[in-house]
Amino acid sequence: MDKLIEYPKLMKQILSEYLELCNRRPNRDIKTFLIVDEPKGHYIWMNLGWQKGDRIAGMTVYVRIRDSKFWIEEDWTEDGIAADLVRAGVPKEDIVLAFHEPKMRQYTDFAVAS
Repeated sequence: MDKLIEYPKLMKQILSEYLELCNRRPNRDIKTFLIVDEPKGHYIWMNLGWQKGDRIAGMTVYVRIRDSKFWIEEDWTEDGIAADLVRAGVPKEDIVLAFHEPKMRQYTDFAVAS
């Protein structure tokens, strides 16, 4: 697998599927969208809008592709984007749970990259 070609496609596919699920039951007041900066390897699932008078502005998922690895910076999905990547055939050593402090990553089943 050519990671430079396949990894960006895979990330867009996974996040697009999540957004499709969100849009099946749309909330008129909250927009859900995908922000992609493919040349720099940034993939963000964003929510923006209003709910009961409160501003909603936040990332559900933020993944970077860096050094031929997926760096999961933010992940508020139920099962985790890492699980989706593993199911798609990505080796665990190519997935960094970057939301964990670097010294704690050694206790996960995933890459320890710092």
